[in-house]
Amino acid sequence: MRLKFCGFPLALCALIGVLFSCADEGEELEADKLGVGAVCEVLEDCPVVELTNTEGETEEVQLQCLDSFKGGYCGIANCGADADCPEGARCVAHTDGINYCFRTCVDKSECNVNRDADALANCSANISFVDDGGGKACVPPSA
Repeated sequence: MRLKFCGFPLALCALIGVLFSCADEGEELEADKLGVGAVCEVLEDCPVVELTNTEGETEEVQLQCLDSFKGGYCGIANCGADADCPEGARCVAHTDGINYCFRTCVDKSECNVNRDADALANCSANISFVDDGGGKACVPPSA
């Protein structure tokens, strides 16, 4: 006799329970919480955030509405190193000649937490990080 719960074999229910309990529900990257990569039209659409600088001091930083990207992009321009970016983002030398803090990623779904469907960013390895090291970052489409 097979045990069932709500019409499903008990073993399947147990597996589903384990999968959901192992998910990182409470682990949201600082970059996502701060709104890095969010769509915007004007500066006021982007938040003022608190970041810790390389000396360990907390400072308020206004995320800029970068309008050179489709849908805008709340972010930090002119970073000099990964340390200038919040956790979950790295400093990328973009093809437009400006360095930006872009969210890091493994796949595209991570890139669009704060973006609309008509301005989706791609998870790309075809980028140049300012600091050494490989990986991928979320690159929004150019305007």
